[in-house]
Amino acid sequence: MNREEMKRRLEQVIDERRQVYLDLGRKIYENPETGYREIKTTKTLADALEALGYRTERGIAYTGCRAHANEEKKGPKIAVIGELDALLCPSHPDCDKETGAMHACGHNVQTTVMYGAADALKHAGILDELDGQIDFMAVPAEEVIELDYREALKKEGKIRCYSGKTELIAKGAFDDVDICMMVHNFPFDQAGIKMAPYTSSNGFVQKHTVFMGKQSHAGQAPWDGINALNMASLAISAMHYQRETFKDADTVRVHQIITKGGDVVNSVPARVELETTIRANNMEALMDANKKVNRSIRAGAVALGGRAEVMDSPGQLPIVPDKNLAQVFRENALRFYREEEMLPKMQWTASSDMGDVSSLMPALHGLTGGIQGGLHTADYRIVDEEDAYLIPIKVMAFTLVDLLADGAGEAARVIREFKPVMTKDAYMQYLKEIERTYIEE
Repeated sequence: MNREEMKRRLEQVIDERRQVYLDLGRKIYENPETGYREIKTTKTLADALEALGYRTERGIAYTGCRAHANEEKKGPKIAVIGELDALLCPSHPDCDKETGAMHACGHNVQTTVMYGAADALKHAGILDELDGQIDFMAVPAEEVIELDYREALKKEGKIRCYSGKTELIAKGAFDDVDICMMVHNFPFDQAGIKMAPYTSSNGFVQKHTVFMGKQSHAGQAPWDGINALNMASLAISAMHYQRETFKDADTVRVHQIITKGGDVVNSVPARVELETTIRANNMEALMDANKKVNRSIRAGAVALGGRAEVMDSPGQLPIVPDKNLAQVFRENALRFYREEEMLPKMQWTASSDMGDVSSLMPALHGLTGGIQGGLHTADYRIVDEEDAYLIPIKVMAFTLVDLLADGAGEAARVIREFKPVMTKDAYMQYLKEIERTYIEE
């Protein structure tokens, strides 16, 4: 079959099996699990991929699974990724009532698109026509949340990194991969927009700060205490005052939550804990903002006469989109959408550990539609399953055809023209350097 014949066959299969994909997406949606807890979701996807006849590994990064197609082929290897985890959104009506977990970021859609491409290629009978390997990877823990739980897993030696793709990079899971692709749905706020194939994002650094003061009776002798809550409050205010020093083009974001505000209200708080995330769309701006946040933390501690223990951990790098991959994906999307329904480029100010992957190899992180309401909010809804699930499955499958058909010449061009941001060794060194604990006083 030529490429066009393969695409027509794939579209026919996807239309015939649409209910299989919709049922899978709904099942995952109804069983949300947060990062490194995706036991049921891993089993659901691994069982489904094994049923297609793919050799499937389980527990690839504590949770997660990886299916292998065309293992006997010698061409380039493409990894198609879907993210397993939900987040915590207890105000959403569809959340898990016990845990508060909810797929309010659409990862159930991603994993369904990943599975749909694997299913369609198998049922269309065209894997033998492709000159390369494909791995279908359901990866855990894209959302960097529940840090106490993840820190416990690290101490137990079960994981090395908070983020799932970072964990997989560190374990060598991407060492034999040449190209990586995934989609992520998005509530486009521009009327009529359905897709954005070419997207970049912010990266971030994660900080856990413990402000340490001195306890005293808040009513009888507050002057004998050192108020750790006031240290945290002053530090947060100082972070806010830094905002005018951030360049608009760098899309810097600084946000915080206090996870422990003291022990009892009638004692001066002696220990207060603060989680802070610093984001920017390039590493220079990210490191600059991190220094300014550190100054703010130090100022809060010094002003009140206390101490602050700061624990930095690597978050996620900015996504560096590959123009060649985005163009192939876009051309296939034009079979379903008009030119004016696709953004030529989108700067996403959220973050993804796909940024880490994109620094090492050609990567696609296309944004798709079919939803409304804000990501990570109680308003999130899937409103068009055709746009959310079915068209992205078709576009992803067609893109695989274009990359790997005819001797995989298009994939070879993408690989040849890619310029990595850093080597894997440099990346591992970055992880080592950014993860540190220090005292501000």
